[in-house]
Amino acid sequence: MDQIKIGKFIAECRKKQGLTQMQLAEKMNVTDRAVSKWETGKSMPDSSIMLELCSELKITVNDLLYGEVVTMNDYNEKSEQMLLDMVRQKEASDRQLLSLEILIGTFSVIILLGCSFVAALFEMADWLRVLLVVSGFVIGMIGIMFALRIEQTAGYYECAKCRHRYVPTFSSVLWAMHIGRTRYMKCPKCGKISWQKKVISKE
Repeated sequence: MDQIKIGKFIAECRKKQGLTQMQLAEKMNVTDRAVSKWETGKSMPDSSIMLELCSELKITVNDLLYGEVVTMNDYNEKSEQMLLDMVRQKEASDRQLLSLEILIGTFSVIILLGCSFVAALFEMADWLRVLLVVSGFVIGMIGIMFALRIEQTAGYYECAKCRHRYVPTFSSVLWAMHIGRTRYMKCPKCGKISWQKKVISKE
């Protein structure tokens, strides 16, 4: 989706209805700043108010998502293009998330080990040493679990046997043997266990 195009379309439709940004904002129960962000392409209207917004602007949801009035003649072509755009956006987002996972995981391990080393190498009260080790462990494990959740949901795992690509459960990823992002798991389609690689695209 082209947010800049959609934003210009929202502004055009608002003006056609003789509404100011403030008036539209009051009708949608949002701030005029939110409307301004929609119209400049900085954000999209929340899905919970899209139907009401389209009703006020006298357009369809399809029109809103395409950023133009869609006729029946080019509906199928535009639908296919939108689906492709959404797939590309998801893949780009998943790549960013997986890069973030590496940073979070690395930082979490550094905290975990750093607190342990400081507690072991420096003189301090026993209660402070315990507090430092426990704090490092808790913070480190929270970060590692968060990174693991990102790995589970971003992209797909591909079965080495039947090539089925899927998103596994969190527990499957958590308890699976792994080398990097390649995990030894059971495929939900063929039921066979294999080393499954992380991939970005569904097909």
